[in-house]
Amino acid sequence: MLESSDLAKKTFLDIGCGSGLFSLAARHLGAVVHSFDYDPRSVACKRELKRRFFPDDDAWKIEEGSALDQEYVRNTGTFDVVYSWGVLHHAGNMSRTLENAAITVKEGGLLYVAIYNDQGRVSRFWRKIKKAYCSGTMGRMAASAVFIPYFISESLAIGFIKYGNPMGHIRAHKTKRGMSIYHDSIDWLGGYPFEVARAEEIIRFYTKAGFELQNLTTTNRRGCNQYVFRRSVGQRHSSEAL
Repeated sequence: MLESSDLAKKTFLDIGCGSGLFSLAARHLGAVVHSFDYDPRSVACKRELKRRFFPDDDAWKIEEGSALDQEYVRNTGTFDVVYSWGVLHHAGNMSRTLENAAITVKEGGLLYVAIYNDQGRVSRFWRKIKKAYCSGTMGRMAASAVFIPYFISESLAIGFIKYGNPMGHIRAHKTKRGMSIYHDSIDWLGGYPFEVARAEEIIRFYTKAGFELQNLTTTNRRGCNQYVFRRSVGQRHSSEAL
């Protein structure tokens, strides 16, 4: 998506970095990395990654922070590459996080974001299910009892059709996603708050903020559309809510 395999001497901001795997990849590619996440357990996880692979490394900074906190985000500085994959739509105010991400991009720098595709009624249905799952023990049990068997059955059917083997898709999925169908189902059901946008909305948002679209991958399923924007040189930052 960045059309480059080398980030040497580039500054890289990972917004909502989760376990830190993408920050680790960027550091291996030579970037000077700043990672932050709202979840203290995620922060602890990436600090452990740093301890294992880049101990005492001044070129990888890790902090606990929120993509909603504009003062914190602004104080991180500006970066050559700003990366936030599947994060900004989970904060509860996507318009604000989209704008805050834009603040951190240098003139001429790249912004790589992935945002859930708006499927209309289907997206509204999943928002209700996710809200129920996160409402408490009973909601979590009910949603899990219905949808985890559904996802597993769906995967078995895809495996039979695509691979001629019911387990084919499950094995391929684990290799691709790095987690089992079961854990991926939990990851999906627990993803609340949950906001979505059509591709043209995100493109319009960042175009008005002074960015140019460089790369785009879209989906018509329940995944993310992926965007790479470049911040125009010499244009003041401005943005509007979706």
